[in-house]
Amino acid sequence: MATSAARAPGPMTARPIDGRARARELGAALADEVAALHASGIRPGLATVLPGDAGFGARAYRRRLHRLAAELGVGHRTVELPAGASQAAVLDAVRSCNDDPAVSGVLLLRPLPAGVDQATVFGALDPAKDVEALHPENVGLLALGAPRFVPATPAAVFDLLDTWIDGTGQDRDGFYHRSRIVVVGRSATVGVPAVALGCARGATVSSIDEWADRTGGIGRYTRWADVLVVAAGRAGLVRAEHVAPGAVVLDVGINAVTGPDGTVRTVGDVDAGSVAARAAALTPVPGGVGPVTDVLLLRSTVLAARRAATAAAGSRAAS
Repeated sequence: MATSAARAPGPMTARPIDGRARARELGAALADEVAALHASGIRPGLATVLPGDAGFGARAYRRRLHRLAAELGVGHRTVELPAGASQAAVLDAVRSCNDDPAVSGVLLLRPLPAGVDQATVFGALDPAKDVEALHPENVGLLALGAPRFVPATPAAVFDLLDTWIDGTGQDRDGFYHRSRIVVVGRSATVGVPAVALGCARGATVSSIDEWADRTGGIGRYTRWADVLVVAAGRAGLVRAEHVAPGAVVLDVGINAVTGPDGTVRTVGDVDAGSVAARAAALTPVPGGVGPVTDVLLLRSTVLAARRAATAAAGSRAAS
C-alpha cells in the first residue's frame, strides 16, 4: 500500500468537506458575473431535457438547479418527456433547445428511455451549448486536456479536493503527483471525465465499475487509493473495510432510501458512518459534491452565453 500526504496512521474521524460553504463562495462570484452580463444585455439560460424515465437523482438535480438559477438570475426551462419517449421525440427536444436563442446551455438528464441510442442523442447536441460535454467533439477536447466545458460533477469533485488540499497547507502539484486516485463508476458524465481530470493533474488514476464488486470485491482496488471518488449509484457500496486509513473520500452518490418507518432520506454511495472512522476527509451526502455541482453547471451555462455573445459580436463586426 502506498504512503502519501493523504495518509495518516491510527484511528480518526474524517473531516467533513463542506460543499455548501464552497458553493456559497462560488455562487457569490457567479452572481456578480451574471449581473454584469445582464447589464450588457446578455441573459444566460439553461434548458433541461428530462425524460420521464429519469430517476430520483435526476429529478432532485433538476429541482436544485431551478432554484439556484432563479437565485442567480439565470433563465431556466425544462422540457419534460413522457416515460418511454421515442428516439425521435428525444432528438426533437434536444434540437428545439439547440435552436432556442434564449438557451445558452443544454442539460440532458439520464437515463434515456429504453431503445433510445445514447450516442445518437449526444451527437445531436450543439457542442457550443453542451455544458456537460457529452457531444463527441467535447469529449475529445476534454481528453486532450483542452476542454470547451468540464462536466459539472467531476469538476465539483476536483474543486472540493483542490480546496481541501489548500486548506491543509499542501502543494497541489506535489499532492497529486504522489497520490493514487481510484474512481468507482464509469458513467459518461462522472466516472470517465473524473479519470481525465485526475490524469491532467498528474495523479496515478485507476477506474473500476460494478464488475469489480461482482468478481472479487472492490476493496482490492479501493484500499489502494489515497483519494477515492465514488460514483457508482449504489447506496452504501463503499464501507470502512474498502478504505485505506487516511484516504480522502469524495462521495458522488445520490440515493433515496426508505427507512423502517417509511421516512425517505438521501444517502450517498459511501457508508459514511463507518468510513468516517478511517478517512482523513469525507464529503457528506447531502451537502458535499451536490451543491458545488449545481453552481458549476450554471457557471458553464454563463460561460456558454458569454462565448455566444462574443462570437455574435465578432460576426457583426466582420459583416
